[in-house]
Amino acid sequence: MTVLTDATDVNGGGTDGTGGTDRVDLPIEAESFLTHLAVEKGRSVHTLSAYRRDLRRYVAFLASRGRGLDDATPADVEAFVTSLRADGLAPASTTRTLVAVRTMHRFLAAEEVFDTDPASDAEGPRRPAALPKALSESQVVSLLDAVAAADAAAEGADPVVLRDRALLELLYSTGIRVSEACGLGFGDVDLDAALVRVFGKRSKERIVPIGRPAARAVAEYLDGGRPALVAARGSARDDADAVFLGVRGRRLARQAAWEVIQRWAREADLSAHISPHVLRHSCATHMLDHGADIRTVQELLGHASVSTTQIYTRVATERLFEAYRAAHPRAAVGAPAGADR
Repeated sequence: MTVLTDATDVNGGGTDGTGGTDRVDLPIEAESFLTHLAVEKGRSVHTLSAYRRDLRRYVAFLASRGRGLDDATPADVEAFVTSLRADGLAPASTTRTLVAVRTMHRFLAAEEVFDTDPASDAEGPRRPAALPKALSESQVVSLLDAVAAADAAAEGADPVVLRDRALLELLYSTGIRVSEACGLGFGDVDLDAALVRVFGKRSKERIVPIGRPAARAVAEYLDGGRPALVAARGSARDDADAVFLGVRGRRLARQAAWEVIQRWAREADLSAHISPHVLRHSCATHMLDHGADIRTVQELLGHASVSTTQIYTRVATERLFEAYRAAHPRAAVGAPAGADR
């Protein structure tokens, strides 16, 4: 059975979305599951933190019903999911929490820690797949023009502006993830061949072509921007091979790269929400708009399954319908008779 501290509120209500379960002690079986994820599955610190938070919530709920992991039933799991919905948890968060519970119970059953898996048949809320948010081509031009104009207006080479321009051009040209761009080393970039080697999820390697404007922007940054960033503060040994550096000479962090995108979106007066993935989504959507084969886009983005890439065809279709409704004289509801004659 789980041990709770005296101050633990097992019934929820915490504003942090954890239901006040921060001080719930996980039983040894749950801890062994988390160790399995860390050591054998190689899950990230962020993933482990999310799993721990979700499992604490689940364990606290079981304790409120007088149960533990060893005697949990399918009815307990279903009641837990119902309680998440009643607490107003978003469908995506409910699904994520249920995944943590299911995975743990499946592991414990497979390892014969417990005889049964009470979560095997539990169903989470169904939610439609959200369409990725992509900028229009004109918005991308505005974004890239904003940083290009700042580069042209600078008195001498501004290393930060050169870096930002290279980063934005590369992200849109290749569709690589922000984290993949931040992880680039010198050996990963071949500007003569206009290729870049990236390591995606689970360290899967792929080779991606670079467009000419992006290759030119990266070359200008490496020649006139990066050396100044190194000279400003020096560079640690681990960061010496990094293509993109921060102002302190260290490898550019993912959060800093996101702030770069935000900065130039404001400069370009873009009102749309700019996420870290926006240029990746825009690259994929625009390629499909211009007739690229979906398998090509799949390879470019590094998706393991083409079904993941197919969501961008929905984006392209939506854009087609929007253009049709805006331009065709008979598309509008209530168009006058004979308007097309």
